[in-house]
Amino acid sequence: MPTVEVSLPQDVHAQFERLVDEEFVTEEAAVEELLSAGLDAYTRDVSGDDRDATDVADEFADDMWNTAGDPATGGSEDDYI
Repeated sequence: MPTVEVSLPQDVHAQFERLVDEEFVTEEAAVEELLSAGLDAYTRDVSGDDRDATDVADEFADDMWNTAGDPATGGSEDDYI
């Protein structure tokens, strides 16, 4: 298995040590898991499929209700689209 050496700022190293103590058996297992998760997330983020995804709120913005008038306070059903 290849060996990698990494220099970390003190605060990041402290967070890593805490994570190892709470979630992993060894530092090596933590590094392998975290790097794998990071690489998976990175490759998903840079793929062409996700870049052009439409935000759900933007896609359905025209179908949302106009809540400026509240029927409970005297508004009418016409206040809703």
